[in-house]
Amino acid sequence: MKPTDPLDDDFPAVPPIASHEHAQALGRSQVQRTLVITETAFLASTAALMWVINFYLPVGPVLRLFFPIPIALVYLRWGRRAAWMAAIVSALLLSVLMGPPRSLQFLLPHGIMGVIFGGCWAKQQGWGRSILSGAAIGTAGFFFQITLVSILLGENLWIYFNQQVTNFIDWVLVNLNLMLEPTVTLIQVVALLLVFLQSTVYALVVHILAWTLLERLGNPIPDPPLWLRAVLEEPR
Repeated sequence: MKPTDPLDDDFPAVPPIASHEHAQALGRSQVQRTLVITETAFLASTAALMWVINFYLPVGPVLRLFFPIPIALVYLRWGRRAAWMAAIVSALLLSVLMGPPRSLQFLLPHGIMGVIFGGCWAKQQGWGRSILSGAAIGTAGFFFQITLVSILLGENLWIYFNQQVTNFIDWVLVNLNLMLEPTVTLIQVVALLLVFLQSTVYALVVHILAWTLLERLGNPIPDPPLWLRAVLEEPR
């Protein structure tokens, strides 16, 4: 090789390992992945902690209203997969702290309800659909819990619940001056309607609480119907 020959053939240009933009994108992706894991774990532990506090230090129905909200917030911030992971992690934490039966009682209905609420709110669906979905899950969760507890106790708690419903129907009939005797079918139907009504009221109150709270956290949910918004906006 002569001294005047170019050296390009002997030392070919080596392409850079990664561009500056690619390195920045990779760094942002790692930061976001870490943030998703951290927030999901934090909100999952928050939901589990509220369940533990409510079990050992019952403060009435107030704390129960917050059970689905951390899971729903995970959905609003990071999507469906993260919300399911938060619900499962909460159940696993409760399984370690309180045993599998308590963790299952949290997962159904509150954990699944949080995922469903988060999905409805993220898709900007109306309150009617999300409340009905929550009422259906709450009703299914009630029958799941009463079945689970009945198995653990060795007694059919549904019979005791029907007795309470029978007493309620008798009281209504007496006050209406109706000399009727409630049938088994009527008792079963009224019991189912009462459970569904309770679940509907619970889902509605959770929506009102989330509408007030999550907007302040930067993750607002769809607005309530106009008639309900007119009632709620005055105290706000």
